[in-house]
Amino acid sequence: MLWSSPKPTCSGSGYCKYGWSKSCSPSGRCATFLEFGNLESPMHARFHYFFTTIFSRMQVKTSSQPVVVSLPICYVDGQRICTNTESARASRKQLKEAIYSVLFEMNVPAVCAIDQAVLALFAARRTSGIVVNIGFHVTSVVPIFEGIVRHDIGIEIVGQGALKLTAFLRELMQQRNINFESLYTVRTIKEKLCYVAADYEAELQKDTEASCEVVGEGWFTLSKERFKTGEILFQPLIGGLRTLGLHRAVALCMDHCVAAEATPDNRWFKTVVLAGGTSCLPGLSERLEKELCKILPASMSNGIEVIPPPCGADSAWHGAKIVSSMSTFMDSWCITKKQYRQMMRRNMICTVEQMPLDFFMMF
Repeated sequence: MLWSSPKPTCSGSGYCKYGWSKSCSPSGRCATFLEFGNLESPMHARFHYFFTTIFSRMQVKTSSQPVVVSLPICYVDGQRICTNTESARASRKQLKEAIYSVLFEMNVPAVCAIDQAVLALFAARRTSGIVVNIGFHVTSVVPIFEGIVRHDIGIEIVGQGALKLTAFLRELMQQRNINFESLYTVRTIKEKLCYVAADYEAELQKDTEASCEVVGEGWFTLSKERFKTGEILFQPLIGGLRTLGLHRAVALCMDHCVAAEATPDNRWFKTVVLAGGTSCLPGLSERLEKELCKILPASMSNGIEVIPPPCGADSAWHGAKIVSSMSTFMDSWCITKKQYRQMMRRNMICTVEQMPLDFFMMF
């Protein structure tokens, strides 16, 4: 930690990670969707409850430190999935304004709010590439050039995330009459036993049985369920889903990058960084790279590199840690309470259009 005093950071829509930027890993985690997702109250009230709870758990005064917060590229607002439309942009602006408003009401001195995908890319020590963020509800395929999300190129949204994989595994376990107590149990089994097959058809012919223990519930044994769960990322119809396969969504994003001609050197989008807890499934990065090379022309597939989550499920958190350690953090990345009030008087919300030069020089 290079800053003179530690700063709280938090990230995650399905699961929140929070802690001090001086630490090697988050100091706490919570299931956001369980603890904060079911409150039937306005956004401002939900955020106030959320941040009050986090500050209480960290045992820190709200006025003592600046805060880094990660923002989802797309998020679930009621029953709507907010993505890359005009209304989605308005919703994201409303989301960001609500975060600023609540934190400054709580007397936080300064706030740095950055997209999750950008933070995951920074954690991989990259500033350009495509981030595939497998979130709680949906998966987003995000083109980022020199630290800026290229909304003009287009963000691809795949209508499945960690929750659908867990639900599919639950169905497979129920078909075999495997008893379990809760969806949390299924999620734990998914994390311990599931993987992505390099060749799905070949894997069906193998003996893949394995067991794991869930504390308080005993041992569970799975066989083909282990790789069938992750296969719906590439073959959604297996799970009854009508959406693009992950590899096809990434390939489509790459097509858009080529068409956009953002730079004469088109190699920037050939770096694909995985993010999100489900992206930690063993074999996923290798399988995605293999499938991309199958469906893309040689001119595009040559040089593709799919990078596993650089810091596991905590990649966005570690990206925030990198940002908060920079010498220009307060001046170039944060908005203070005073600045926020001035901008609100002008009916403006500050957005960072260009990252500081010294950030790119550090890589």
